[in-house]
Amino acid sequence: MSTDIRINRGLKGIYFERSEISDIDGAAGELSYRGYSIHDLAEHSTFEEVAYLLIHGQLPTAPELTAFEAALKSARTLPQAIYDIIAATKDGHPMDVLRTAVSALAALEPDSRDTSEAGFIANGLRLTSQIPMIVAAHQQIRNGRDPVAADMDLGHAANWLWMLKGERPSDDAARLADVDFILHAEHGSNASSFTARVTVGTEANLHAAVTTALATLSGPAHGGAAEDVMKMVEEIGSPENAAAYVKAKRANREPVTGFGHRVYRAEDPRARHMREGVRKLGEEMGDPRWFQILQAVVEAMQPYARHGLNVNVDFYAGAVYQLHGIPMDLYVPIFAIGRVPGWTIQCIEQLRGNILIRPLTLYTGAADRVYVPMDDR
Repeated sequence: MSTDIRINRGLKGIYFERSEISDIDGAAGELSYRGYSIHDLAEHSTFEEVAYLLIHGQLPTAPELTAFEAALKSARTLPQAIYDIIAATKDGHPMDVLRTAVSALAALEPDSRDTSEAGFIANGLRLTSQIPMIVAAHQQIRNGRDPVAADMDLGHAANWLWMLKGERPSDDAARLADVDFILHAEHGSNASSFTARVTVGTEANLHAAVTTALATLSGPAHGGAAEDVMKMVEEIGSPENAAAYVKAKRANREPVTGFGHRVYRAEDPRARHMREGVRKLGEEMGDPRWFQILQAVVEAMQPYARHGLNVNVDFYAGAVYQLHGIPMDLYVPIFAIGRVPGWTIQCIEQLRGNILIRPLTLYTGAADRVYVPMDDR
């Protein structure tokens, strides 16, 4: 075997396919979905509109959006067997429960076996509505309560908060959750989306792909940053302690959670939208401390920005969830709720001109070994 083969560990810098879904400029800190700036979408759009854009490739007309929203609402149902599975696994981590429930849906819903593009769209739409139901139902059941029925008068994000907490959110709180879902809806060939495409490459169905995506997202190196940020904030305790905390971390060559990104060298373009939302939500709920600590950390980290250690979206996301009183082990499932449309269109794009994804590994082990019979070992 040639010794001049270049190994790109983690497939870093490798382009494996062309895509029309999202464009990430890591050096400039820019992100767009289908050619639309994430800033325009976060400021003016809704999650439902962005989901339509991702899946269909264009912004919907008013009638198209109305029909899409109606379809999402009509999909807010789960088989009773799923509630039974949630009850049986209620003491597990929410990501394990969610993955198990989605996998079970593949067996319970015959339409899940449809591997046509139309089938992927229909199943992706259904999973977009069902996954927040599973997460909310698990939170209720593990706390000894009955699941909260979906409210068909509420939009996607507001209904999610209603099912989770059993109370209607304020308009501002619902809008911030909506923006959170928009910001997490799609992000190129990240680990979970790549996993989903590998699964579809074998001609498996969408439920199989989403199940593997959920399994990949459950790893802390991919989906766990928001939870780690809030653990850091709790450790810091007050804004006055932030500078010393950062100084000690840097002196020990330890990372400061929420800074730096595998793709972005500039600030994550999604972060600014969560930053202002956290500030407003903290004021609304009479608890500005989380935002103040986060901003003190940002100020302390400013000297390291030139090294690419800029704030990322997860730095602020955890504070939103904390202000809502959401347990930390639900942070990654919330990430998954927003990402379903992105996984869906990634899988559809893979389906078009599908090919088995099969990279190589360079063998570096022993060679020409002589087999020794058992009695002679």
